[in-house]
Order: sequence, then structure tokens, then C-alpha cells
Amino acid sequence: MGKGVFPRDGLWNAAVDYDFECRYADGLVMRVASNNHCPQGVRFIGEKGWVHITRGGLQTEPDDLRTTVIGPDEIHLARPKGDHRQGHRRDFLDCVKTRSQTVTPASIGHHSVIPAHLGNIAMILGRGIRWDPKAECTIGDEQANRMLDRPPRSPWHL
Repeated sequence: MGKGVFPRDGLWNAAVDYDFECRYADGLVMRVASNNHCPQGVRFIGEKGWVHITRGGLQTEPDDLRTTVIGPDEIHLARPKGDHRQGHRRDFLDCVKTRSQTVTPASIGHHSVIPAHLGNIAMILGRGIRWDPKAECTIGDEQANRMLDRPPRSPWHL
């Protein structure tokens, strides 16, 4: 659920000011907001504090959360090589040439952007929505489900 300000005219219809929360089944809360509400990026809020991530860095509360060591049996995220500003683009181009797997496969990109799309739908509708991650549809909300896809522009079709 959240709120957003959408332009009434111009070249795009994406929210120019936004603030929404995603609440996961395990209790994790993720807040996504524009600079008008908090520093740009994404904030994960847990029982022991929060982690705020932007393209420019990482902030934590409490401060010592930043130095927590991730154990060998815990999830470790892969990182593209080189400059973080060019990393994923460079990795993609290198993988096109070598036919190797990108550090972030398409399925990870798909699942990573779902909260943004759902937040956008919730802001447009002006209400919260519930998501079924297995079926990849909203629960009991046909209006929101219709917003999950749109017809491709001609001449493209599925």
C-alpha cells in the first residue's frame, strides 16, 4: 500500500513522488520512497533494525548491523565486476558476447521488480493489495490483476 503523485500531462505517467510499503509473509517490511519522503533507495526493516540501500551506498540502524558477517550457509549475493555504476550493463554485454549467464539472471530481475510494479498498482488504485507469489497474481482483486499486463504495441503479439 502507498501513495503517489502522478503527472497529469507530459511524456510519462510514472509517479514523480511515491512512498509505499511491502509487508512480506515472514514479517519483513520494505519501504520504497522518493527523495521527498526519505533518502532514495530501498529500506528493509526487521526486528533488529533496518538496512537502507542506494546506488551510492549502505546505511544501517544500528550502526554495527553494517559489520555483521554473513555466515557460509546464509545467502550471499553475486556482484558484477568493475564499476558499480556500469556493472550490470557491462556484465550483460559481456554475457551476450560469451553466451554465459549474467550475474543477475532474468528470473531474479523479474522477481526483484515485482514490488515496484505492485507498489505502482496500489498507488494508482489508492489502496492496498495482496499478492500471491506462487500464482503471481493479486488475491481476490480482479481490478489489480487486470493491471498486471497490457497488450503489446503493434506489430508485437504473444
